[in-house]
Amino acid sequence: MGHQQPKNQKPHIQTPIPGPKSRALRAREDAHLAPGLQGFALYSGIAVKEARGSAVTDADGNTLLDLIGGIGVNALGHSHPEYVKAVQAQVEQASVGSFTSAARVELFERLAAHPPAAALHRAQLYSSGAEAVESALRLAKSYTGKFEFVSFSGGFHGKTMGVLSLMGSDFKNGYGPMVPGVHIAPYGDCYRCPLKLKYPSCGLACVEATRAQVKQNSSGAVAAFLIEPMQGTAGNVIPPAEYLPAIKEVARDFGALLIADEMITGFGRTGKFWATDHTGVEPDIVAIGKQFGGGLPISGIISTDEIVQAKPWSNPSGSSSSYGGNPLAAAAAAAALRIIDDEDLVENSRRVGTHFLELLSNWTERYPFVGDVRGAGLFIGIDLVRDKQSKEPLGQQTCRRIFDECLRRGLLTMAYAPRFRIQPALTIDKETVDTAAGILTEVFDLIAAEGCWK
Repeated sequence: MGHQQPKNQKPHIQTPIPGPKSRALRAREDAHLAPGLQGFALYSGIAVKEARGSAVTDADGNTLLDLIGGIGVNALGHSHPEYVKAVQAQVEQASVGSFTSAARVELFERLAAHPPAAALHRAQLYSSGAEAVESALRLAKSYTGKFEFVSFSGGFHGKTMGVLSLMGSDFKNGYGPMVPGVHIAPYGDCYRCPLKLKYPSCGLACVEATRAQVKQNSSGAVAAFLIEPMQGTAGNVIPPAEYLPAIKEVARDFGALLIADEMITGFGRTGKFWATDHTGVEPDIVAIGKQFGGGLPISGIISTDEIVQAKPWSNPSGSSSSYGGNPLAAAAAAAALRIIDDEDLVENSRRVGTHFLELLSNWTERYPFVGDVRGAGLFIGIDLVRDKQSKEPLGQQTCRRIFDECLRRGLLTMAYAPRFRIQPALTIDKETVDTAAGILTEVFDLIAAEGCWK
């Protein structure tokens, strides 16, 4: 089946952004909205009227190309017609409850057709990424009888207290005390190596540092290592191919499970169905979400027949969720997986992502403030720096300038952060990417000419 989303999409700007209608709606909302909304929504100031494919049209009639994709949620592009039909049909029938439904059976069968590893087919469903990862932690505790966890610098697994404690950044500052029994080890982020070494001459020293840290600091009760095969929130970071297999070996040495958090990377984002497919690593538990919901909140975990029998996790209601696996979300996710297969979106991610990366391939030479460009499929990261030797991140003011200049030209990005993440819909086509890359080039040329990054 061919792609059903629009192709060769282009921006159309007819008012300043945000325009008067967007500003008016935002003012009404701001009278009641609590602070803390996602940065790109706050910074853009737009109010959305409709969206199709890789384009968003605001209340003032401005159409902007979307490279954000709901931060990894929008696999199908906006308002995919087959997805819309499936959701409409289900909401007319049943939408609430944990009873078995034909939609949920189809969802489980489609998940089982693409297992992260041969033995992983038992799924439980939830409504958010953090909820699913919390369940994975509880399952690991139930199965191993242990209580400690190892996570990694730069890691992001959600904002509830258990996973917040495992977060490898200063985001959690001010929320203490954290849950005990947590060990945060260095991640294989070669551009910003936490050990200040160079790959490959480092010999994966970060892995040995992890082993030593856990040995010295744990009480010998590590239930699981929790890791993103490729880190999303940290900046779309891609570790060396041998890194994840080495971490799994360390986990085994401690008698611990390996939990792969594939919230952002799963379902074709990296050009393969799972990010673990790039290395052949077989996790024990996989946390899933974002893209397979097509926009509706649904997440889950996948594990083996043996592991999911562990108690108390497997007791009736022991691993359930009020919203998890309801008929509406299940129908949406089943439709999303059907579309991903029917339209060969994993291959489209690989092919169009390779094309996008080729368009950016000379940017580290072309721009004095671009330190690194990397990608796998439509999972692309750019490091923006003040200085290439020190790798000092580009200042917030300049990043916002890049974001605003892109916005003014009709491009929605995450360029407001110095680790600039690009993750458009998996349905995006080469021609739309060419237009987006052209806008990015125009903006980056402007910043370079002004010399304002210093």
